Amino acid sequence: MIRTLFSRCPALALAGWLAALPSGAQEVLPADGAPGLTRIALYPTPDLAPAGGTVFLRWDPGPFGVSVTRDGNQRYRLAAEIEGLPEVSALGDDTTAYVAWVTTPVMRPVVRLGEVGNGSFPDLGAVAFDRFVILISAEASPDATRRTGRLVLRGASPSTRVLPDNHLSVPVSGTLEGDAEGDHAGHGAMDHAAMGHGAGAGADAPAWSHPPMLPETPMIPGLGHLRPEPRPFLPRAGADETLPFARPSTTARLTDGQTLDLIAERVRRTIHGRDYVMYGFNGQFPGPLIHVDQNSTIFVNFENRTEWPTAIHWHGLRLDNRFDGVPFLTQDPVPPGGRFAYQLFFPDAGLYWYHPHHREEVTQDLGLYGNMLVEAPAATWYAPVHREQILILDDLLVADDGSLFPWGEERATHALMGRFGNLLLVNGEPEYRLEAARNEVVRFFLTNVSNTRVFNLVFGEPGTHRVKAVGTDLSKYEREEWVDSVTLAPAERYIVEVRYEEAGEHRIQNRVRPLEHTFGSYFSRFTDLGTVTVADRDADAAGASRFEVLREAGDVRDEIARYRDHFDGPPDKELLLTLEVEGLDPAIMQRMRADRVFFPPVEWAGTMPMMNSVSTPEEARWIVREPATGNEDMDISWRFRVGDLVRVRLVNDAGAIHAMQHPFHIHGQRFLVLRRNGVPAPNLAFKDTVLVTSGETVDLLLEITNPGKWMAHCHIAEHLEAGMRFVFEVDP
Repeated sequence: MIRTLFSRCPALALAGWLAALPSGAQEVLPADGAPGLTRIALYPTPDLAPAGGTVFLRWDPGPFGVSVTRDGNQRYRLAAEIEGLPEVSALGDDTTAYVAWVTTPVMRPVVRLGEVGNGSFPDLGAVAFDRFVILISAEASPDATRRTGRLVLRGASPSTRVLPDNHLSVPVSGTLEGDAEGDHAGHGAMDHAAMGHGAGAGADAPAWSHPPMLPETPMIPGLGHLRPEPRPFLPRAGADETLPFARPSTTARLTDGQTLDLIAERVRRTIHGRDYVMYGFNGQFPGPLIHVDQNSTIFVNFENRTEWPTAIHWHGLRLDNRFDGVPFLTQDPVPPGGRFAYQLFFPDAGLYWYHPHHREEVTQDLGLYGNMLVEAPAATWYAPVHREQILILDDLLVADDGSLFPWGEERATHALMGRFGNLLLVNGEPEYRLEAARNEVVRFFLTNVSNTRVFNLVFGEPGTHRVKAVGTDLSKYEREEWVDSVTLAPAERYIVEVRYEEAGEHRIQNRVRPLEHTFGSYFSRFTDLGTVTVADRDADAAGASRFEVLREAGDVRDEIARYRDHFDGPPDKELLLTLEVEGLDPAIMQRMRADRVFFPPVEWAGTMPMMNSVSTPEEARWIVREPATGNEDMDISWRFRVGDLVRVRLVNDAGAIHAMQHPFHIHGQRFLVLRRNGVPAPNLAFKDTVLVTSGETVDLLLEITNPGKWMAHCHIAEHLEAGMRFVFEVDP
């Protein structure tokens, strides 16, 4: 009955559906995703009622957590269920087949999907339009290449519900931007007494200003007077201090039993000719690359010279729980001036990273991060390439006057969407450069350390290069795959190999299509991240002789084969990822209510910077909820034993007042992503972080191998600070 209801009314509010479930109901959502975001109702022409059906917007399987084109368009794979159509011959002597088409709201281009009729059609092909319309017509031939016949069914994508909100032209909180007077009550009102940082704030103390706006995103009326309530924080150098300039990252190649001293400290950085006080490990930005062999153990002596208590989390490692680096759970926070000794064991080859795990939305964003590369024996490592490059992707929020936009001192700001930066960085710099020879193959190890941004990387123009995905967080893929671009969410890592086939300059870019919420328009943002300059000379062909071969990783396939009997069946555990807000300014609440008609799968850019910047965890509470018990966040109580295999279902609540993607990270273990919206993943690899897009349902198989108390949380740093986390316990 529930499926039929949603087939006819795909825009039905999810919150209402949840409320209608019996108390204690185990099912959170259909396994194939939120109906309002993943289904299109097909409506008949009046004379053909009650014919109809549903088009399902499936995940288009690929190696990444979201499928988009190289230019950033969301890609869906379509399926359909249709019923009630009459025999096609009844519509005219010249009609022999029903044919499905997809087009944009302006009816061009029109793309043929294929012949349909009554019944199920599991694969009608892919579509990558921002907004689109499904048409089914009665045609003279099943092979028709142009729609000329009678229209019988039609439906519109959920994204077509986004329309201009004209009522927003009237301010609702008493002032327009720039007004000198008015009602400044409510969250975010400017507190002039708290504009300075700490005691003795002076003229040079940090102050809140308007967050920088994208050219495509106008200021929402009624928000111009708002400022974050926490005191603004920026790291500063004393009048008598001379901070060292940060050095580029170096490699610490360590063998079993060796020790690394690691110091978190303030450094001076120059970006685009302007000096900033930031943080770095060992005076480097990013921190040193820790390069070790699989199954080795090293020791790290950590010293904290920052203003914040902290600890280091060794992201992705299945290590001894005592050294996982989570303050108040696995260790006490390391105070300013304090020290802590870590012991790290590396059981899995792959790419990892390290960062703080206390107020990381500040300290990590200021530069405390670095990579760990764990190399397997040659027989099980990757294929030979000409060279390997580490690329750490980040962004930094710079105010309109060129200064760093402050962070909240007492608590996080940007709690709604996370802190999007407007200056994109590769290895800490705004312009990455590499020189290569023609047909040289470069293996890029990619890590996203940004607070909230999902990247969509392209490595040059079509026809000039080839890219294949070979690995992710904790392992290689079962099979290598050719890809056009690489999407990676915060905390995710991907390993790709790129061959440059033409001499010249090849731009590495972030290409995305954000949704501007006020007027409901999509726009393109193509941002240069760096340049690979290819010389007019050929690389040694023997250096990467197997690039054209899409290899199968037999070791990964055999390891995964042990678990395939556990892939199917109902989930053992379910979690709902949602949001509750309270106390936000009325203008912000009006904007958020208007947004509920549609949420894009991914927020690719900070399109609502003012309303986002003034939100804190006091007003925006991001929630992990266990529907079976009603427990939330730190009240969730999961207990497992080493050797357990647990099917976990993550559901991103499309009925939240502001749904958005969540890169969900599970400490100390590894998992396989089995299905997205009911579609099986055809090419598996072991991961520790999974991107769950808006309204999406993701099924994992969690392998329990490591005893201790472990955290699981959203890796948007501000969502973590705003509550989206819980702890589970593993018994030996």
